[in-house]
Amino acid sequence: MEPPRDAAWSEPTARFTALLGLAEADLPLDEGAFLVAAHAHPGLNLDEWLVRLDEIAARSVAARAPAALGEALFVTEGFSGNTEDYSDPRNSLLDDVIDRRLGIPITLSILMIEIGRRIGLALHGVGMPGHFLVGVDDEPDVFVDPFHAGRVIDGAGCRAVFAELQGPDASFSPVFLAPTGPRAILLRVLNNLQRSYLQRSSVDAVWVARLRLRFAELPIPERRQAATLLGSLGRFTEAAGALEGIAASLEGPNAAMVAAEAQALRARDN
Repeated sequence: MEPPRDAAWSEPTARFTALLGLAEADLPLDEGAFLVAAHAHPGLNLDEWLVRLDEIAARSVAARAPAALGEALFVTEGFSGNTEDYSDPRNSLLDDVIDRRLGIPITLSILMIEIGRRIGLALHGVGMPGHFLVGVDDEPDVFVDPFHAGRVIDGAGCRAVFAELQGPDASFSPVFLAPTGPRAILLRVLNNLQRSYLQRSSVDAVWVARLRLRFAELPIPERRQAATLLGSLGRFTEAAGALEGIAASLEGPNAAMVAAEAQALRARDN
C-alpha cells in the first residue's frame, strides 16, 4: 500500500495533468513550475506564488530590454546560480528559487521568461544541451545566460559555452538554439529533479516519475525507466499499469518482455 502522503499530492497532480492537456501556446509556464514544486511542498498556495512573481515584475517594470532585465534580476534582486550545490533539488523548485535567490540555468530562465512576460518583454527558453538559456523573440541572435548573472551573448557566445561544457570536439548544431516550449521546459525540470532525488535516495523520486509519465512525448525507454523506478520504490500496481501501457505500444518479443515485467510487479502487490 502506498504511503498516505501520496493523497496530498493528488490535487496538484491532477492540475498539472490538466495543464499538459492545453495547447502549447496556452500552457502557463509559471503555473506548471509551481505545480511541480507543490508536490515537494504539499499545501503550496499557487495564487500566492504567482503574486510573488507579480511583485518582482512590478519592481522590474522599467527593465524592458534583455540586459536591463538581467541586471534587475541578477544584480538588484540578487538571483544567482547555485555553484556550490548544483544538484540540490531546491534549485529545481521555483518557490525555493524565489525564496533562496538560488537556482540552476533552467529555473532561473523560467523566472526571467515569466518576469519578462509580465513587463512586456517577449522571451523564450533555449534548451541547449547542458546549459539552458533565454532567447529574445524579436532578436534571434541575442541570448541571456541567467546562471551567469544574466550576461547577454550572441550565437557565437552560445557555441563557446557549449564547447566549454561539452569539450572542443563536441559537435554543435544550430538546432540547439531553437526555442523550447513550456512542455519541454517542464519535462527538463523533472528530469533534473529525478537525478537530484535519486542521488539522495529520496522517496520524492516517486512523484517525479509519476509526473514524467504524464508526458505523452516521453520516449519509450525513458517511460520504461520511470515505470521501473516506481516499482523499485514500492509502487507495484502503478508501475505495472505504466508498463502495460508501454507493452501495448510495442510488438513481438519486446511487448511480451515488458508485459512480463508488469505481471511480475502485480504479483508483488498481492
